[in-house]
Amino acid sequence: MSNRQYPPYGTYGPRPEYEDHEPYGRMYQDTYRPAYEARARAARARQAPAPLPRRQTEAPGPLPRRQTEDAPRAWGRTRARHAARRRKGGARTHPVRRLLPQALVVAFLAGGTTAFIAKDKAIELTVEGRHRTLHTFADDVGELLAQEGVAVGAHDVVAPSPGTRLTSGEEVAVHYGRPVRLTLDGHRRVVWTTARTVDGALQQLGVRAEGAYVSASRSLHIRREGLALDVRTERTVTVMADGRPRTIRTNAATVEEAVEQAGITLRGEDTTSVAPDSFPVDGQTVTVLRVRGSKEVREEAIPFAVRRTKDPTLLRGTVLVARAGQPGTRRVTYALRSVNGVQQRPRRIRAEVVQRPTAQLVRVGTRPRPESVAGAEGLDWNGLAHCESRGRARAVDPSGTYGGLYQFDRRTWRSVGGSGRPQDAPAEEQTYRAKKLYVRHGTSPWPHCGSRLYR
Repeated sequence: MSNRQYPPYGTYGPRPEYEDHEPYGRMYQDTYRPAYEARARAARARQAPAPLPRRQTEAPGPLPRRQTEDAPRAWGRTRARHAARRRKGGARTHPVRRLLPQALVVAFLAGGTTAFIAKDKAIELTVEGRHRTLHTFADDVGELLAQEGVAVGAHDVVAPSPGTRLTSGEEVAVHYGRPVRLTLDGHRRVVWTTARTVDGALQQLGVRAEGAYVSASRSLHIRREGLALDVRTERTVTVMADGRPRTIRTNAATVEEAVEQAGITLRGEDTTSVAPDSFPVDGQTVTVLRVRGSKEVREEAIPFAVRRTKDPTLLRGTVLVARAGQPGTRRVTYALRSVNGVQQRPRRIRAEVVQRPTAQLVRVGTRPRPESVAGAEGLDWNGLAHCESRGRARAVDPSGTYGGLYQFDRRTWRSVGGSGRPQDAPAEEQTYRAKKLYVRHGTSPWPHCGSRLYR
């Protein structure tokens, strides 16, 4: 260990091991002094002994022997250190120049602080009734909402609008839109409202709520997802029943319900002039129909069908009924109804077949007729027909035995090639058959009128 002696720390100057760092400290002065260093210096100042008068410092008392021996040597080192510091640091800087950079820094910080304070704004923000005061650097309402994480949609209301520039003290309110699936007097639609209760929504939508039926409590809170709401406003409806009108104010959902509210009872088949389940309209008049009904069963004929077939054995134009048709029978049940005493048209409600009809079969001749009959031409056949039947091809005598233009009986008719009944054959065929009969028997088949053939 070295035997070198040093004066006590703080008696004549800094300790020797810090001599090389002193000039660095003078060239780069640290202007920052933490608060705890200032407090330490103040404490040391209070604890230091009071300074001696000047006369006493000029003539100090004798030092201890060890300090007296080392004093010249320490004093020389102090003077050498001061000379080196002057050589390295140069001339001492003017106080104004030393303070100018600090003044500029202070001015810059002061200007920045002023701009910082000018950009800061105190804003009153209310979101769905929740109020708070905040500070922001946002330039407009939209930027403020984005910074605060308040998302708004197309149906939300922001006052003032998102593009409005902000000033300190501004009040910004956000009201969220809520969908309401509204059925108003039977008409359904979806509307949006920023009201938070059912009553507020009715007021905002302009719905006349006095005397109205509302499907939900008017104090019910409307959530963000909305709700379904059925509203029936009060209407004036007149009910005519039993010859007397009754006018009521109602919020009924159906005509039938309004009729009941008017004190009218529907019995049996009674109904109303409009559909009972329809929605009653303001100013509407509804007539009650008193219906009385019964049933009636009737038997009705079912017409038969006619089926025609071609027969080459019959002369053309000849129609022969091979089988006569028979009508059927149907039993039909009708509903008879009277409305307010007036009988209505019977309504068919049920039918059943009692007897099925029998189709009529008809044969139609297709064989060509001969143009003439030798020995019978040139006679007055029209005169004979007029005498026998007044010229009527379908004439039948009162007994039903003779028929046609020339009053054939069936046996005679068949003997000359006729089929069926003579009165059912065409007039040309009847004349043809009469000519054939004349060739065979002359005028004897017509004892009273045969002489007309020669006039």
